[in-house]
Amino acid sequence: MDRVPAPAMTQPAAAADTRFFGHPRGLSTLFFTEMWERFSFYGIRPLLVLYMAAAITSGGFGFSRTEASAIVGIYAASVYLGSLPGGWVADRLLGLQRAIWYGGCLIAAGHICIGLSEFLGRAAFFSGLILIVLGTGLLKPNISAIVGELYPEGGARRDAGFSLFYMGINIGALLAPLVTGFLGEKVGWHYGFGAAGLGMIIGLIQYRLTVPWLGTLGLEPTRHPDPAVQARQEMQIKLGLGVFLALLVLLVVLGMAGMLHINAVAVSQSMGYAIATMAVLYFLYLFTLAGLTGDEKKRVVAILVLFVFATIFWAAFEQAPTSLNLFAADFTDRTVLGWEMPTLWLQSANSFFVIVFAPVFAALWVALGRRGGNPSSPTKFALGLLLASIGFGVMIFAAQRIQAGGGIRVSPWWLITSFFFQTMGELCLSPVGLSSMTKLAPRKFTGQMMGVWFMATALGNLIAGLVGGHVNPENPAEMPALFTQTSLFLLGSAVVLGLLIIPIRRMMAQTQTEG
Repeated sequence: MDRVPAPAMTQPAAAADTRFFGHPRGLSTLFFTEMWERFSFYGIRPLLVLYMAAAITSGGFGFSRTEASAIVGIYAASVYLGSLPGGWVADRLLGLQRAIWYGGCLIAAGHICIGLSEFLGRAAFFSGLILIVLGTGLLKPNISAIVGELYPEGGARRDAGFSLFYMGINIGALLAPLVTGFLGEKVGWHYGFGAAGLGMIIGLIQYRLTVPWLGTLGLEPTRHPDPAVQARQEMQIKLGLGVFLALLVLLVVLGMAGMLHINAVAVSQSMGYAIATMAVLYFLYLFTLAGLTGDEKKRVVAILVLFVFATIFWAAFEQAPTSLNLFAADFTDRTVLGWEMPTLWLQSANSFFVIVFAPVFAALWVALGRRGGNPSSPTKFALGLLLASIGFGVMIFAAQRIQAGGGIRVSPWWLITSFFFQTMGELCLSPVGLSSMTKLAPRKFTGQMMGVWFMATALGNLIAGLVGGHVNPENPAEMPALFTQTSLFLLGSAVVLGLLIIPIRRMMAQTQTEG
């Protein structure tokens, strides 16, 4: 990625291009790269908990379910948190295009390590997860940033471009469990991991071949006008990265040598406390030292409220690869015409529903907006929480049937119905989440609100990992309580947020008027 794309395409030229379904041809480069990256991510994430919890005699690690689930939560949370320094490194050192390339290479290397862990042991497995976290942190935020640069004019065409890009994400997430689930569960765990890695390699090849279509967009990092200052900043960044990577290698070596024993549940809890503490300190800073006006402080209160409720939503929604995945493995009758489908196939339900219903929701909001009845962002948040509550409420009845039936397996339609309601909730909350943050944010802190959103998602993943391991075939009595608590907590949160809709809506109306 050290070459200059030829022929170079400037931002105006890229914007005028319409060769990819009416959009710039460079969007196809980003569309397929992100599709294959999401294929690799969603291809292994739900496979991880099944593999780590599987008995050693079945080729797994034999971890307890709570430990395996906590590791998945730590992994997912780290992926989201990695986007913050990944974007910073791209802006200051690599440039967006190189960050995407190097990130993809790290992801592919991580998958290769995981695929070879059958021969190289657990050290290779966990080293692979670390490489994927580092690579995703470089790739994911920066690929989205270049999508935005393709549309300097903004407007509806930019929104449509992001919608098309989002479709690529969900196509990858839809296909991944179908492929890796079959190979991982029916052929061998490492064939599933290997297939996910092959997807990322395909994505890298097509990126390398088509990156000239991006021209100079995102090619160079932001540079200080003073060369001496620029050189000093680059040296500081390289030194910081070197120290961080050295510490990371030291931890891996200590783990391989058996000198460092890590309790995944304790680490997950500590990470959760750390993220929550950072969020509290950040909001305290905004209130006390940021020099905000009274109106800006009111909007920060609204951001804090949405941060809390977004965390609650993701803590439930991100149980899909843990508790709901384990439920599919142990308590769901997956037999179709005498053949048992892989557990992971049910994980594709969410992406299928997103692909089918995202255009429906978009059209619905537009239609309501034309009539002056488009719900406010906090209203959509509350509706998302309510729909997720219904989704977990469905699982209460499924769990009760299992508890009363003495070892019976229930229909997969229970899980599919639950995923349907959770996806409807996601479509209400996720697309408007970041938009709400940026609308309410004081102008000089708008960029930092993306970090706040990532922190909420990361914290939600950690919580989901901690509670997601309490689905155990040896103790089915735990399940109704788990799903009941989750459903009631979501319902209570929806009610509380519903009571706060009017004041938050007033704050957002002021923001829109001022903007």
